[in-house]
Amino acid sequence: MPLPKLSRLRVPRLRVPRLPWPARLPRLRRPWWPRTRRGQRRAVQTVMLGCVLALMPVTWMHAVADSRIRTVADVPAGDVAMVFGAGLRSGRPTPYLAHRLDAAAELYSTGKVKVVLVTGDNSRVEYDEPGAMRTYLVGRGVPDDRIVSDYAGFDSWDSCVRARKIFGVERAVLVTQGFHVRRAVALCRAAGVESYGVGVTERRDATWYYGGIREVFASGKAAAEALLRPDPMFLGPTETGVTEALAAGHAR
Repeated sequence: MPLPKLSRLRVPRLRVPRLPWPARLPRLRRPWWPRTRRGQRRAVQTVMLGCVLALMPVTWMHAVADSRIRTVADVPAGDVAMVFGAGLRSGRPTPYLAHRLDAAAELYSTGKVKVVLVTGDNSRVEYDEPGAMRTYLVGRGVPDDRIVSDYAGFDSWDSCVRARKIFGVERAVLVTQGFHVRRAVALCRAAGVESYGVGVTERRDATWYYGGIREVFASGKAAAEALLRPDPMFLGPTETGVTEALAAGHAR
């Protein structure tokens, strides 16, 4: 019996049922990337330029402030220590703020400074950061008449500008945590305050790492403030608190 020719064989066609729209798999798209060498070169250059621009503010802060970071023991003596606010907890200074105030009290007790300027937020009646800082310092042996309060230090730039324009501070020892001290020194020098910084050491906890990461992003804002020199949120009239506290100290 002759074999059938292959060309005459009919293979039944299998029909795959078409899935309804919600059940269809999404079409995968290629990630964007230039296909030509020229386009790829430009993309790499753009990424590198972005990295350089992002790191420029941090580099500026280190260049301005690194040589002016000291400890409580070796910082040059000056008339005024300025302590930046760092929040309250149940009306009392947070641990980070308490450590700043401890360092300022030590600066006063060792004769490195004569007056302590506490600068913080008092935008609400129930939140008095400078008042809590004053109470803490008095409890650590700093006389009340040697403490001056700035109630409108809403951020680092505002504190520096107000120290110069409102309180007439021309030179100060800035007291804050190590991750913040370079930005503080750079901003105060841009505001006209000749500054040295005391960086308070802390254990490497979650707050410390958060503060370090936050400083990287805050450096861009700091560079813009140093360049544009904006007015603080609240300026107000000049105050003689620092001058009077220094005069009272000389009179004794």
